[in-house]
Amino acid sequence: MKYRLFGVVVAAASLLVVAARLDAHHGGASFDTSKEITLAGTVTEWIWANPHCFLKFDAKDDTGTVRNWVVETGNPTDMSRSGWARTSFKVGDMVSVTLQPVKSGAPVGRIRSVVLPSGQRLG
Repeated sequence: MKYRLFGVVVAAASLLVVAARLDAHHGGASFDTSKEITLAGTVTEWIWANPHCFLKFDAKDDTGTVRNWVVETGNPTDMSRSGWARTSFKVGDMVSVTLQPVKSGAPVGRIRSVVLPSGQRLG
C-alpha cells in the first residue's frame, strides 16, 4: 500500500513539473503586449515548421536603416485553420506586418496580422 501511494505521489508531481514547463514555453514575457507596431517590408524567408512558424522580412526603422525582422506565429496546424499556408509568402513579397515587438528592442516580435500583396489580411 505504501508503494502504491508513493507511486501516485511521484506521478502527480511529474505531471505538475511537465505542465509547468509547457506553460513556460508558451509564455509571452519577452513580448511587449501593450504595444503593436505596423511595418511595411519585403519577405526574405517564410519558415513553415513546428513548433512555430516564422516570417522574416526587411523593413526600414525610424532612422531609415533596413533591419531584418523575425516574427513568430503559431504552429502550422493552428495557422492552417486561420487561413495561413506553406505558400502564403514568397521571397520578395511586399507585406504589411502588425506585430508585438520584444521588450529588448531587437527586430523580433509576434505577428498579430499581415496584409499580403493581394490585399488579403491574415490574422
